[in-house]
Amino acid sequence: MSTTTTTAESAARIPALNRPLALFGAVGAALLANLVVWLIGAAAGGTFEMTDAGQVKSVAPGGIVMMTVVPMLIGLGAAVLLSYKWVGVLRLAAVIGSVLAVATIAMTVSADFDTASTIALSITHLTLVPALVIATEGLRRKLLEG
Repeated sequence: MSTTTTTAESAARIPALNRPLALFGAVGAALLANLVVWLIGAAAGGTFEMTDAGQVKSVAPGGIVMMTVVPMLIGLGAAVLLSYKWVGVLRLAAVIGSVLAVATIAMTVSADFDTASTIALSITHLTLVPALVIATEGLRRKLLEG
């Protein structure tokens, strides 16, 4: 019988990332993941349409792009810039960004999307969490370890 132990050295580690890679890599990865989720949702029969003030509006794919890129560029971009003066902002940004991404699922659920669209759009909120955590921790590692 053999037992294996995992040490900190052999465990998967988030790589050190420079500022541009942390910011634009995270935005690009989240956008790509969200477009894949949108395609899967559309294949499952999602229309990604809702009624707003009596008018039917589609939120995809343009809405997917805008609602992924803009919040991440603003929030993560601010954290990346603030990290020049305060590295601790990166952990704070990961927590706040993750909480906001999860909390805003409520807006998707309360809208009148069909079931497939609601599920897919909710998942797009969740894809931001790992992108934010990997970007902020990777940049933090780069800044602290050099």
